[in-house]
Amino acid sequence: MDDPLVRNRLDEEESPYLRQHADNPVNWQPWDDAALAAAKATDRPIFLSIGYSSCHWCHVMAEESFEDEEVASVLNESFVPIKVDREERPDLDRIYQTICQLVAGGGGWPLSVWLTPEGKPFYVGTYFPKREDQRRGNAPGFLDICESFAASWETDREEIENRADQWTDALRDRLETTSASGSTGGAPTGGPGAASDDADDTLGADVLGNVAKAALRATDEEYGGFGSGGPKFPQPGRVEALLRSYVRSGTEEALSAATGTLDAMAAGGLYDHVGGGFHRYATDREWTVPHFEKMLYDNAELPRVYLAAYQLTGRETYATIARETFAFLDREFRHDDGGFYSTLDARSEGDEGKFYVWTPEEVAAAIDDERTAEIACDRFGVTDAGNFEGSTVLTIAASIPDLAERYDCSESEIVDRLDEAREALFEAREERVRPARDEKILASWNGLAISSLARGGLVLGDDTYTDLAADALSFVREHLWDADEQRLARRYKDGDVKGTGYLDDYAFLARGAFEVYQTTGDVDHLAFALDLARVVVAEFYDADAETLYLTPADGESLVTRPQELQDQSTPSSAGVAASLLLDLDAFAPEEGFADVADAVLDTHANRVRGRPLEHVSLALAAEKRARGGTEVVIAADASTDGSDAAAGIAARGAVGLPDAFRTSLASTYLPDAVVSPRPPTDDGLAAWLDVLGVDDAPPVWKGREQRDDEPTVYVCEGRTCSPPTHSLSEALDWFESEVGGDPEMDTLETDDLSLDDVDGLDVGSEE
Repeated sequence: MDDPLVRNRLDEEESPYLRQHADNPVNWQPWDDAALAAAKATDRPIFLSIGYSSCHWCHVMAEESFEDEEVASVLNESFVPIKVDREERPDLDRIYQTICQLVAGGGGWPLSVWLTPEGKPFYVGTYFPKREDQRRGNAPGFLDICESFAASWETDREEIENRADQWTDALRDRLETTSASGSTGGAPTGGPGAASDDADDTLGADVLGNVAKAALRATDEEYGGFGSGGPKFPQPGRVEALLRSYVRSGTEEALSAATGTLDAMAAGGLYDHVGGGFHRYATDREWTVPHFEKMLYDNAELPRVYLAAYQLTGRETYATIARETFAFLDREFRHDDGGFYSTLDARSEGDEGKFYVWTPEEVAAAIDDERTAEIACDRFGVTDAGNFEGSTVLTIAASIPDLAERYDCSESEIVDRLDEAREALFEAREERVRPARDEKILASWNGLAISSLARGGLVLGDDTYTDLAADALSFVREHLWDADEQRLARRYKDGDVKGTGYLDDYAFLARGAFEVYQTTGDVDHLAFALDLARVVVAEFYDADAETLYLTPADGESLVTRPQELQDQSTPSSAGVAASLLLDLDAFAPEEGFADVADAVLDTHANRVRGRPLEHVSLALAAEKRARGGTEVVIAADASTDGSDAAAGIAARGAVGLPDAFRTSLASTYLPDAVVSPRPPTDDGLAAWLDVLGVDDAPPVWKGREQRDDEPTVYVCEGRTCSPPTHSLSEALDWFESEVGGDPEMDTLETDDLSLDDVDGLDVGSEE
């Protein structure tokens, strides 16, 4: 067999990130059997670099070091250099990010890790300049590190391997072991010990209050968001927890913190005021200057929480943000056949943010009317000095009433002129060189987008979004799902399919399919969600450890088998899976889905209790379990509006949602409610049971037929159910009058919580 180490092999890969490095003088290898075997055969340490295509500091380190012949010579001679796209290999990223956090106190990308030939880490960091005298902050020089370890591998091998063994034990302790499976080791030198998994007792409904207390303690009351400085990241899970806490407790402080954060993100530079959609994070406390890359997952998860706030407050601004973000996804992220791409780069023409920033002269050139251009500059804060390297990141710098007063005109005229201005700015910006797009289609991130779009179709009353969700789901099923093997692949790119599906792929996609079922009443989507959930239990649940792992049981053997318990740039896959299994248990009680969710939540109860802000998804699943959740069963005939879409739904045996119920559901914030359309009669239900492959109607549908030949709703909360009625509002009012609301109401007190780290940790950050 040819020696794989004699050349850069990344030209064989489809990942845009890996292909960005295919012309480096470094003989990069993908993480594959050939590279790992070569490391063992040559007895060389591995240098592992993990990043992604739109990562700014990944570009910087590549330009400074990986394109440098001197660096390449050391890497090629003394190491096996391996490049990994973190979006394709979340398991590797989770493992080595964790050791970076343990020993360095933080993580990010690019992630730089030195490993033994067996994959055990012995040194780790993020961005390094080429030489120490070029360093930013306290980072040592990359070439200095490589030369030092090349020598130490020959002279101090035993010390390196001892450290690698210790760090690997710590990784297993932190990522793999649980109270059920035992503990194998301690923390690495310089790092904190692993959190205990021993569950003293079951998490109760008060866990939501604990999350909200922690979130309130971490809230920046002046500028919104969480933490007292920058950078600031979108934290949609925390905002959603605050909204839910307000519903349960009525505490205005929780609502104020949530809406204050949403308002700050929407008004600042994090949001693209010309084209819609959100950038990755803000570099400053005030949300003014973003890191300009755009990620699919941010633009999937953020609209969900804006929709929730819209339902709860009725503020049209929140609906507008969701609509504009969905329009951005449709315009700039959508594959022609329905799937969604991964990222847009932060840079164009080599400069970060160049596509998005403006000067007064550029605004004037784009907008024909001088007065309108002046209003636009005032509205969006465009000045000669700028706020970013001599140009301006657009923010909401002046209110409509203030502009009306300043220009002595009506507010409606200001609104009209700003609409004209945004259209002109958008058209002018379209002539600029666009940021590069990573056209990988990932099952997991598409699942997030599908969930959000399906929710948007219901809440905003626009089937366009539902259709986008259904099309994306069909794309993923066609290209990444093997129905015969009942297995999901990770990534699609230009016809190439690669990678075993991870827990986030199955859990996020299953949640998306379930959301589409709830919006359309198409049982085929429910059946697919159940199929994915069965694989979650079969491949990712370990009954001995009583946990869900990120990697499947038959996946590649790594130095540890990681769990994904914390919410980071995406929700915890274990938390999403646990919540989904609780929901789907009502449709397939014989599968034991709720038993698996119970075990996972109980196993990690102390983790959630000790650091609630880092485990929001698990906490929300535990709160739903404690309360019993809400079921909204709607028995109705198929939609008969005469459209082709309705005819297609009816032909598949789907029922849709009657208009009156759609309207009520759109305007009612019911956190964690399962909306379950079903055929009006048990005779009609028989065809659905065939699709699901079950003999008897599951409990959620049993005995809940249409009454009086009219669409009928049944609402249950916990173990209490309303009488059948033809109005959702009547059913909810019944709970208020007969049951007296939620018995688990919790009043927040923010002075009884002590957290070591109220700001939490977002691994989505970069150095």
